[in-house]
Amino acid sequence: MIPRFIALVFGLSFALPVVAQDVVVLGEVHDNPAHHAFQAAKVAEMKPAAIVFEMLTPAQAENAEPELRGDPVALAEALEWSDSGWPDFEMYYPIFAAAPEAAIYGAQVPREKARAVVEGGLVVSFGKDAARYGLDRPLPEQEQAAREALQMSAHCDALPPDILPGMVEIQRLRDAVLARAVLNALDETGGPVAVITGNGHARRDWGMPAVLSFVQGELEILVVGQTEDDRPLEGEFDEVISAPAAERTDPCAAFK
Repeated sequence: MIPRFIALVFGLSFALPVVAQDVVVLGEVHDNPAHHAFQAAKVAEMKPAAIVFEMLTPAQAENAEPELRGDPVALAEALEWSDSGWPDFEMYYPIFAAAPEAAIYGAQVPREKARAVVEGGLVVSFGKDAARYGLDRPLPEQEQAAREALQMSAHCDALPPDILPGMVEIQRLRDAVLARAVLNALDETGGPVAVITGNGHARRDWGMPAVLSFVQGELEILVVGQTEDDRPLEGEFDEVISAPAAERTDPCAAFK
């Protein structure tokens, strides 16, 4: 499907229709407030039974009690957001508030578990059902090379080449953990499920939706990516939304 670019401007209604889906994956550039505004509007429209956040561990998600959804300060404290390393909670809070009764699921892979992939491998790190999620098989050679090149580019071309395969393995683990959380949410709530994650994990061709389809191919999945200033977005999506670029310093300035 050719992505449809829709300008996203604060104060205007959002153009994507609500359609019957089991899972709606809403990608983002993490520090772009407009992307989170769109996610919150979409969640309010679809009224999901559950929301899966890449940004939360399962333990943090258990603290997102419905009675806290009306208080951003109390919710941020319960989630220990200030220590998480993610952008300001002010951007993410409207997503929680948009579906105050939705069950919250976390799919964040802790750093120590991510680092363990390099030593122990994907199967050991993921644990039970690793084969079901396709983690016991290598990627096609062309895809592996493309993923390594993307990791190098995403890290300002500053990574030693020998660590790139491990970086790809970590991304595969994160995609699989997200997919597992979505399936748990579907099993426990019946769906629909909204997924809040970065564009890299949202992409349909090799991100979380690909893993989800591998495990349970009959699911209806809508994948929305979000770009900035109408720039092409790497990967495959059902829809692509564009917003003005967020103000930020050059992340690669330190390497120049």
